[in-house]
Amino acid sequence: MRIAIADDDITFVEFIKSVTVDQGHSCATFSDGQALVTQLQRDTFDLVILDLHMPRLTGQEVLRWIRANMPAPPAVIMLTSQTDKGDIARTLNAGADDYIVKPESAPIIAARIEAVLRRTTSKSSPAQFLTFGHYRFDRLDSSVIYAGEAVRLTAKEFALALVFFENVNRALSRSYLLGRVWHSVAGLPTRTLDVHVSHIRAKLALSAERGFRLHTIVNYGYRLETSSESE
Repeated sequence: MRIAIADDDITFVEFIKSVTVDQGHSCATFSDGQALVTQLQRDTFDLVILDLHMPRLTGQEVLRWIRANMPAPPAVIMLTSQTDKGDIARTLNAGADDYIVKPESAPIIAARIEAVLRRTTSKSSPAQFLTFGHYRFDRLDSSVIYAGEAVRLTAKEFALALVFFENVNRALSRSYLLGRVWHSVAGLPTRTLDVHVSHIRAKLALSAERGFRLHTIVNYGYRLETSSESE
């Protein structure tokens, strides 16, 4: 998963980053709330970890912005050095999914992150087949079945297509897709994602007639949308 961490305590940011990386997640860090809000308009994250007190925009202000402006908001964990139950209650009532009181140990932080991600993100089923409309994904041989015919995809094409279908109607940034499918491999040609998207469009014949269209979002990424011929 892709996680954003915002805290003006650089030492603690690096500590949480090491915890998330050890869990297998990719991570972006920010030293103030405004920098995070700017990036949220350009990128996609599954989880945001916010310090309650930050310069420029506080954690509460960032949380309110997320809930007011993002149609598919990421989960939010609030960091606080306060143990006042009133502050914690206000944070949760404002829309935070959980909170962590600093300082905290790595195992507890890791457990809270995983618990929130389990509650708020869709996990791929271990079953062989996954169905989206008339598209049936066969995880065993990386193929997609439509109208009784199997469309063979490469492993990366299949993984990318599955990310799109599991996040239908959600805008996904290029960096998010590269992280989910290629794990942000250093030196990966920038055209690699575009070529794979082109192959998916063609092989799956994504169109209004088939119920799904894959749109390019200029300077951001892509979004798979549900559609119909009547639209």
